Amino acid sequence: QVQLVESGGGLVQAGDSLRLSCATSGRTFSRYTMGWFRQAPGKEREFVAAVSWTGVWTYYADSVKGRFTISRDNAKNTGYLQMNSLKPEDTAVYYCAAGSRSAGVSRSAPGYDYWGQGTQVTVSS
Repeated sequence: QVQLVESGGGLVQAGDSLRLSCATSGRTFSRYTMGWFRQAPGKEREFVAAVSWTGVWTYYADSVKGRFTISRDNAKNTGYLQMNSLKPEDTAVYYCAAGSRSAGVSRSAPGYDYWGQGTQVTVSS
């Protein structure tokens, strides 16, 4: 198993930046692909970004493409989500997730086996 803990959320203004971190423990981080998802009040959890276990391949939701960057440091067992040019519609609880690398990189929640508790991001206009 792997445990995930998100950090870095907060309250910012539109146009600001935040960097979320996902610290992992347990099994070797490089065994897993990593994804970020978010869930706004009254909405379903949605895909934000994902990265392969090597860090080479990245995928983004259209709504964040060009503004968010996903990355990982396997030596530090940590993943990141750099969020720039934040908008009020980015307000949500953000979750990191880990999935078996043998299954490939998924853009859907069922493709991930382990989840963090989430970190709140609030963007004011």
